[in-house]
Amino acid sequence: MKFSKKIEQMDHSPIRKFYKYAADAEKKGKKIYYLNIGQPDIKTPRIFFDAIKNFNNDVLEYMPSQGIPELIEAMRRYYERHKIYYDSEDIIITHGGSEALTFTMLCITNDGDEIIVPEPFYSNYSIFIKSTGGKIVPLTTKAEDGFHFAKKEDIERKITRKTRAILLTNPGNPTGTVLTRAEMRMIADIAKKHDLFIISDEVYREFVYDDSPMTSFGELPDVTDRVILIDSVSKRFSACGARIGAVVTKNKELQDHILKLCQGRLSCPTIEQAGAAALYTLPDNYFDEVKIEYQQRRDVVYDYLSQIEGVVCRKPSGAFYLTAKLPVEDAEKFLIFMLTSFDDIGETMMFAPVEGFYETSGLGRDEIRIAYVLNVKDLTRAMELLKLGLEKYLALTTA
Repeated sequence: MKFSKKIEQMDHSPIRKFYKYAADAEKKGKKIYYLNIGQPDIKTPRIFFDAIKNFNNDVLEYMPSQGIPELIEAMRRYYERHKIYYDSEDIIITHGGSEALTFTMLCITNDGDEIIVPEPFYSNYSIFIKSTGGKIVPLTTKAEDGFHFAKKEDIERKITRKTRAILLTNPGNPTGTVLTRAEMRMIADIAKKHDLFIISDEVYREFVYDDSPMTSFGELPDVTDRVILIDSVSKRFSACGARIGAVVTKNKELQDHILKLCQGRLSCPTIEQAGAAALYTLPDNYFDEVKIEYQQRRDVVYDYLSQIEGVVCRKPSGAFYLTAKLPVEDAEKFLIFMLTSFDDIGETMMFAPVEGFYETSGLGRDEIRIAYVLNVKDLTRAMELLKLGLEKYLALTTA
């Protein structure tokens, strides 16, 4: 039997492939603190569940392929409050940000077309791009530089006649890096000069720390025809299971092409859209407390890592991830050790090795991503376990 070359060149999720070790550890009675996946423990706002509870239509019908009007209007008003101005027809609801990205790639890439992506990047970008025939052109960043990538000469060096877009996450996953307004302006100018799309994944938009301002590519009026915002309720409202996202763009031709794909999959879930519409009516001060909580968690993670000899990391400015370089040769082997051979009074922790977040072979082998998605008490214990586990692992491997 033959399979497509597209699927054969894809890898399994670098985050999820270690769950077999975690499952075996839990069967043996170990408690695991999970810092490997971006699943927040922040409570989903009650308004979401109330909207679903109050849904009382007699028939659960198909909804419009582009999304229910109530959700689209709620999102439009949300953007407006952030001084990002879109019309209702500029917003197309999708099955999470994942479908938004897949549909975007289907619309802009032919086989062999290139997408410039700063690495390390959200690992599923590889699936979204390669499944549609595209090719990732990595823009490599380093832990020593805080994973900053907005350097004009480095970006332009990657552009060829096959380049279609620059794809970035802002704030970043897995690094927590946040672009400045000046850096965004520079990227916008490059996109104009070389006729490229800017695909800006802004699902962590609210989570920017240290009183730094968050800006969106949607705020730059001279590139509205080439900016494609990817959005989602998953992280913003801690509603990952709702699977509601959006493609937001003023490019009318792109809107029309994406709508073809939306019509092909008929519609997004009706009830979840009703719940998402309610979420977008929350006042902006909802995020104040949440952001304070995440900033405290970031500080716990960063302070612990900063005290460990040989660790290289910079304090991230946004999202809820930190990527650090450890004094180990292979972070995957270290993770397996943490799950199979280490515990402290029956407890261990789990992170995500970062090698799978790179396109360039061999990079990231000694790096880990920590998702600070647990409360401060549990996060503090998890970081203590990481420190203890690293000490034991180094003692064994360097003896």
